[in-house]
Amino acid sequence: MSLLPLEEAFANVEKGISVLSAEQVSVADCLGRVLAENVAARLTQPPAPVSSMDGYAVRAQDVLSQPVTLTRVGESQAGGPYDGTLADGECVRIFTGAPLPAGADAVIIQEDTDVFGDQITMKEVAFEGKFVRKAGLDFSEGDILLHKGRVLSARDVGLLCAMNVPWVKVFRRPRVAILATGDELVMPGEAVRESQIISSNSLMVAALVQAMGGIAVNLGIAGDTEESLRETLSGLDGADLLVTSGGVSVGEYDLVRKVLGEEGLDIDFWRIAMKPGKPFMFGHIGNKPAMGLPGNPVSSYVTAFLFLRPALRKMQGGAFEQDKPVQVILGAAVPENGVRQEYMRAVFSQDPDGNLVATPYNKQDSSMLANLAHCEGFIIRPVNAPALSAGEKTQAIYLKDAMVSV
Repeated sequence: MSLLPLEEAFANVEKGISVLSAEQVSVADCLGRVLAENVAARLTQPPAPVSSMDGYAVRAQDVLSQPVTLTRVGESQAGGPYDGTLADGECVRIFTGAPLPAGADAVIIQEDTDVFGDQITMKEVAFEGKFVRKAGLDFSEGDILLHKGRVLSARDVGLLCAMNVPWVKVFRRPRVAILATGDELVMPGEAVRESQIISSNSLMVAALVQAMGGIAVNLGIAGDTEESLRETLSGLDGADLLVTSGGVSVGEYDLVRKVLGEEGLDIDFWRIAMKPGKPFMFGHIGNKPAMGLPGNPVSSYVTAFLFLRPALRKMQGGAFEQDKPVQVILGAAVPENGVRQEYMRAVFSQDPDGNLVATPYNKQDSSMLANLAHCEGFIIRPVNAPALSAGEKTQAIYLKDAMVSV
């Protein structure tokens, strides 16, 4: 069977993933969620002119020269405004964020005054608007400040609160059922017998799902029998997407494709021109998309990074897109590449000229989790790329697990 070109695999997965429905959540619970509609301010901020400093509210026409002594007639603070109107020769003590009294149009900061009881000497001249935040400086009622498709950050949460928006409509979080396969797998902390290994892929993928705003549903580990796999798949109800790890290659005990096929799996493609990650599968079981990740942990992560992340983003109303490559200078030579596009684990640094340098690990084995955990990105080696020497330019992508930066 020929290998599917990577570009076609990306296009097929994008076509096979649908956007989920929307739901309403509290603004306190919306971090990392994707807006399903535009959000408009429900008030004007600030609602009236306010002081940006502690000092004295004045009429600018009364302080055209200095020193000038005015009479303090009251006080304005946030939550406790002065109700009167300033007259000729009067001022009001004012604090940051407090509304300006009627008649006032400027503020003299307290450092530029001398205080003698209610007689306040201004040692700086005023002009209209000095240390005043105009009404609507930040935004006005009805302004659309956050748009559909935006991934909400901690800063956005603050803005929504200031807009007086207690609830927002967001796309539903995808529930992702994750299934590991293999008699050789045991969970972390369990006794490890000879020929057994710790199961890392399912929890690693679950963490990636959670970082991307999804809900990971761990179905556990299915043994290398059709009965065990069918029993474990019984937990698939309610999931929006199935992700399996292992069991999609060509070995005698690689049963995922066979059993899922009997359960109604329609395979879109299997085996792609990618390294690591050739035995990657995509299809649908009923109306649920299904991804079969390779069993080697690095292959499992790289395919999840390149296919599962954008799929989760699209399901939540975002764009199905790959991270944009950046130009780098190689910190070490790389050999010529073959018929599969390779993603080499690398660490990044800067040279004395400020250029980004990507240095690949000497060992690129797809079983090496330590290198994967410590690498900072992937050097992209296109199909049939020639060998490159240290110092030559190429492209790489940063590793970004999360949906949003807080």
